[in-house]
Amino acid sequence: MSTVVLTGAAGTIGRAVVPLLARRHELRLVDIAPPSDAAQWPGTWTTCSVADAAALTAVLTGADALVHLAGISSEAAWADLLAANVDGTRVALESARAAGVRRVMLAGSIHAVGYLPGSRADEDAARPDTYYGVTKVAIEALGALFADRYGMSVVSARLCTFGEAPSAGRTAATWLSVDDTARLFEAAIAFDGPGHHIVWGVSNNEPGWFPLEPGRAIGYEPADDAVKRLTQATGERPPEPDPGELLGGSFVHLPLGVPIARRS
Repeated sequence: MSTVVLTGAAGTIGRAVVPLLARRHELRLVDIAPPSDAAQWPGTWTTCSVADAAALTAVLTGADALVHLAGISSEAAWADLLAANVDGTRVALESARAAGVRRVMLAGSIHAVGYLPGSRADEDAARPDTYYGVTKVAIEALGALFADRYGMSVVSARLCTFGEAPSAGRTAATWLSVDDTARLFEAAIAFDGPGHHIVWGVSNNEPGWFPLEPGRAIGYEPADDAVKRLTQATGERPPEPDPGELLGGSFVHLPLGVPIARRS
């Protein structure tokens, strides 16, 4: 059984996937604020910030892989995004290197290319839709740097629309199921090929906007399909999403640097 460190474990994705990952791995869970029911979670908890290099290095020592989810997950003030997402990822990568952990998965985002339409999702280009998206581009660059410089195996997963169930419209193409998220994490944890690998964190949705070959190259085989799930739930096939719609969805309309929680 391998030992996996999961930062940002108390977040939405962490809460959903920890029980699935715990079936195969010994988990070391890290968050700045563990949940009130932390004692009932599988794994051991460490309370620390991603800015605390000493604490991260300590928890990573002896581990086999790092899944780095910690950070701000939507638009926010520029300084806050830089501190949490960019510098936090730099510290996490440096701590993994110092602890001898070669396998790392970074939580990237569809919003790194939010200004691309669905029909061009296969393009290798940075087209961020927000300051948040800019930080996700920077995270990919950091992953490439550490992979090239130190021979680490770094997977940057451009996570799409995560959720228990899909909805019609753009999400029929961008949905990432909970089970497929766990499959993606398992693949990244097991993959030991050197270099930096950008993969799409998306389910095998019938609209087929996203190239799945890079994910398959690291062992990720998504099994769920939003169109099939929606058809089963409603008895009707959902309308085909518009491939001309921008991948960033509503994010392209967000005011830059304004935290969502503070907008009325």
